[in-house]
Amino acid sequence: MSKTTNRIITALFSVFIGGFFVLNLLLPDKTFSEKENRQLQTLPKFSFSSLFSGSFATRFESYCSDQFAGRDVWIETKAGAELMQGKQQNNGVFLCAGDRLFEPFTAPETNTLTRAVQAADSLSDAGVPVSLALIPTAAQLYAEILPDGAENDDQKSVIDSAYSQTALSTIDLFSALTAHAGEYIFYRTDHHWTSLGAYYAANALRSSWGLPEIDKAALTPETVSDSFCGTLYSSSGFFWVAPDKMETLIAAPESSSVTRYETNGTEQTLPLYNYDKLTIKDKYTFFLGGNIPRAVVETGTEDAPSLLILRDSYADSLVPFMMDAFSEIHLIDLRYYTGSVRDYIAENAVDRVLLLYSTDNFCSDSSLRIF
Repeated sequence: MSKTTNRIITALFSVFIGGFFVLNLLLPDKTFSEKENRQLQTLPKFSFSSLFSGSFATRFESYCSDQFAGRDVWIETKAGAELMQGKQQNNGVFLCAGDRLFEPFTAPETNTLTRAVQAADSLSDAGVPVSLALIPTAAQLYAEILPDGAENDDQKSVIDSAYSQTALSTIDLFSALTAHAGEYIFYRTDHHWTSLGAYYAANALRSSWGLPEIDKAALTPETVSDSFCGTLYSSSGFFWVAPDKMETLIAAPESSSVTRYETNGTEQTLPLYNYDKLTIKDKYTFFLGGNIPRAVVETGTEDAPSLLILRDSYADSLVPFMMDAFSEIHLIDLRYYTGSVRDYIAENAVDRVLLLYSTDNFCSDSSLRIF
């Protein structure tokens, strides 16, 4: 290669690097990534203590990465390059047939599952009926379309193991969901079930408790959004994947309301469905308004028992299908709630308790150790 060619290549490379350096200086910092659905690192404040501890360098490195010009384009380009190399995954998320995104399941260590079951069992003497219902995720129901060699452990065996160890009443959601796997019961771009998936799960719960199932013919579907891009979309970089459709299947009773008890101690009363949330990236917060320590749903149903759900976010879209059977539905997220669950049951005269978790959250959520 001649000296002239080397000089030209060096000059072009310098212009390229210099151009991005100038762009990064001129462009204003962003505080939030819409596509990734997360807060971005802003310019960290310098101090000698943070410099010597290494925290300044760590945050500054994150700042340079998060504020790099054209970040979304580069993320999408990287994801496409991974596919061109035949990897079919990026950032731990697989892109499979039908534009379905998966995060494979990793089974827990035996002692980890046992500790989670023991934590749940600590409520067996709470004086009210307590049920455990574990939700298989899409990675289980559609495992056959994952690429060969993808490590994806069997959730059914984990659920069976948990159920065999617990002293609580157990509810089979695995059969209820796999029976309808050919329907739109899980979002393609998100880890949650759809309203239809929540409906089938709710009927399994109702049947287990001796409540009449909801007739599917009585449902009134309403599409509330056709532009839902969920958590797997945000973390994968596969930004060309078509969005999901969100819908409700049951109307919110006019007399219903949701009182949210926020982390900072404030209270907020919202409707069951929050249509203003459909304008933001995290559209799943349309159901109950998003994650909080505690919420109480006034259902409008009189002379009915009350229900406490210890839960992850899957419960948010299931609540509408339980409102005709309970006068109040209490929801506690143990990731944020620090009080005693046993005291809460007594103080609020709760009639029934349900532990409702996706299998992976049940196995990995350390807050389950606190009852």
